[in-house]
Amino acid sequence: MGTDRVAVITGTTHGIGQVTALELARAGCTVVMLCRNVDAARSFGATLSAQTRSPTPDVIACDLASLASVRAAAEAVRRRYAVLSLLVNNAGMVTTRHRLSPDGLELTFATNHLGPFLLTELLRDRLAPQGRIVTVASRIHYRGALHLEAIRDPRARFNARAAYAQSKLANVMHTFALARRLEGTSVTVNCLHPGVVATNLLPRWLRLIKPLITPVMLDAVRGAQTTLHLALSPAVAGISGCYFDEHQQVQLASAEARDIALQEALWEYSVSQASLAERAC
Repeated sequence: MGTDRVAVITGTTHGIGQVTALELARAGCTVVMLCRNVDAARSFGATLSAQTRSPTPDVIACDLASLASVRAAAEAVRRRYAVLSLLVNNAGMVTTRHRLSPDGLELTFATNHLGPFLLTELLRDRLAPQGRIVTVASRIHYRGALHLEAIRDPRARFNARAAYAQSKLANVMHTFALARRLEGTSVTVNCLHPGVVATNLLPRWLRLIKPLITPVMLDAVRGAQTTLHLALSPAVAGISGCYFDEHQQVQLASAEARDIALQEALWEYSVSQASLAERAC
């Protein structure tokens, strides 16, 4: 990739996001980091620049839990860059208690799905020919089920693992629905399971048993490999609408994730919650 290739990535202040940003810079991309913690992002950006001898990454404030913040970040990207080569929806979170976003949505769903959905919609018309959209999902989507009626219900029963699985299921379904909308263009969209990565995103219940399972967990460098493969490899040029595992292999997603009617229901719900009018590519 040449230095004119602009790569936008969310969540680069720790873990696989840091590794991804670092390797994209090494590959010659102009890296644009969308992060909630701007100070931490700028500190890492300085380190990245020193390590790669590349320009300091552009840092834009973005809290994916807030639709207003996502809109402001997307507008900042659009003001600064006419064409994007890559959008990596990397950021994610998990919470052990029921919390609502600033927009009144269950926080895990808002942060992991609706924020990236809105960001993607606001930026996808800036993707260059052969541009790529990559979303970090998870194998836990196989255990996910959509319960859209509960997303705005402050009294809904909450299970942290179920909420996270639902948000990752939504990532996969969004990828498949978006791939259909991008048919006829050269822009591709894919999603992935990075592996069980030992980062601070791990929920408390998994951190407690981490010493017992660390030998089978991946470090951040290994965990970023499928993201980087989908972002940079010529081998996946033209491939779209697929779910990849941590070994860079295409896998069959869950039956619910592949259900077109459910994908469209999620899309319509996401459009309505984000106050978007769907448009043609």
